[in-house]
Amino acid sequence: MDDPLAHVAALDGVGTAASYARDSIDALLRQPTMRSSAASLAAESAMRGARASALLAGGDPDDLDDPHVQGALRAVAEVPELAQLWERSPLQVLARLHVLAARNLVDDGDALGRPSPTVDAARLDQLMRVATVPTAAPGVVVAAIVHGELLSMQPFGTADGVVARAAERIVLVARGVDTKAVSIPEAGHLALVRAYEPLVEAYATGTADGVGAWVRHCAEAYAHGAAEAMAERSG
Repeated sequence: MDDPLAHVAALDGVGTAASYARDSIDALLRQPTMRSSAASLAAESAMRGARASALLAGGDPDDLDDPHVQGALRAVAEVPELAQLWERSPLQVLARLHVLAARNLVDDGDALGRPSPTVDAARLDQLMRVATVPTAAPGVVVAAIVHGELLSMQPFGTADGVVARAAERIVLVARGVDTKAVSIPEAGHLALVRAYEPLVEAYATGTADGVGAWVRHCAEAYAHGAAEAMAERSG
């Protein structure tokens, strides 16, 4: 059986970048205080991640009434619960994320949780299959591909960035990369924001160079997000 994500993992530099990201998150998870402080660190990660995601979406992270901030907070808060459902019902998870993220951004409540009529349904279904079947690719690669595909497809037409970044978090948890949801991948993307949109566009070309560059970028963001969480723990 073909393993398309394994092909992605074999692209130039991807394996090394993924290993570095995983090592960075592992170092965070091995911190002595993690056993007693994991819950508070996860809560802090969710808050900081949601604010970073909202800023990337064009919101004002300092305004807790901003609908982007509210949506990101709701979506990230349910990551641990939704991660348990991801492997069985990924489309249901995406629908739930959109309901949470876009609640105050759409006028038509019936549109919440429903992919846009213009979305490539076959591509979305394929992503859901590929992202939830066994693969030789590291979880870091799976998360990056889910993020890139959702950003490229814009399946809902509103709050797609927040949904994509929350789904990325879910995959990192579900695939055993960040089992305690304490790293802050969104903070990593924000720190590398100058490359974020250009590399999404490169990914959307579907070329090996474009896909590889995006996955390497995501791996760097994950490592940065782990360092951000480490700094918070130390502070």
